[in-house]
Amino acid sequence: MSNLQAEMKQAVALAAVEQIQNGMVVGLGSGSTAALMIQALGSKIASGQLKNVVGVPTSFQGEVLAGDLGIPLKSLNSVGQIDLAIDGADEVDPSFQLIKGGGACHVQEKLVATMAQRFVVVVDSTKIVERLNVDFLLPVEVLPGAWITVKKTLEELGSECVLRMGIRKAGPVVTDQGNLILDVRITGGIDDPVQLESKINNIPGVLENGLFVNLTDEVLVGEIIDGVAGVRSLPKA
Repeated sequence: MSNLQAEMKQAVALAAVEQIQNGMVVGLGSGSTAALMIQALGSKIASGQLKNVVGVPTSFQGEVLAGDLGIPLKSLNSVGQIDLAIDGADEVDPSFQLIKGGGACHVQEKLVATMAQRFVVVVDSTKIVERLNVDFLLPVEVLPGAWITVKKTLEELGSECVLRMGIRKAGPVVTDQGNLILDVRITGGIDDPVQLESKINNIPGVLENGLFVNLTDEVLVGEIIDGVAGVRSLPKA
């Protein structure tokens, strides 16, 4: 990661934390930008600037980080509602449709985003695209016993599809739910995210896919202007 990209991520993470208020239940996203947000939240809680804030993590990684920083945590099943969820994205299109799941956490991330009263996405400017899935592959979480069947079905829909393999481990990536990830590219990109999300999730053996449709309330973008990191709220098309 370049120094400029790191500065963009830090700026947008700090801006997002400004939306957290005392007494809130906050969904804590996954990924590098969300990790910076969690660190900033931990600092505010430690200094007494924020009180009675409870986090709902979307990944084991986020749970460990938040716990180390002293952020009180609850599970998704133990909260009645989530006031605000803050998370990153791998791609954001002009209509605020997203691809998430580069870190294989999109099932829990989508559960938290769906339950949140307000869902704010934090990204640097490299994640803004005109069309989803042209560059970034779409993650599809599948049951281990069904991945070959699901792969064939996805290929019949006009996609290229590969099983995500682990780095510094033998074999495939295994999610927090114990499932596998198929990374999918639709020829020409995704022209109808709403329809495709439903179509993929209706394939037997699929648990969830990384399309987040009609969930995002605001996108905060970190960008460099005249050599200085700043943040803007992206207008929705």
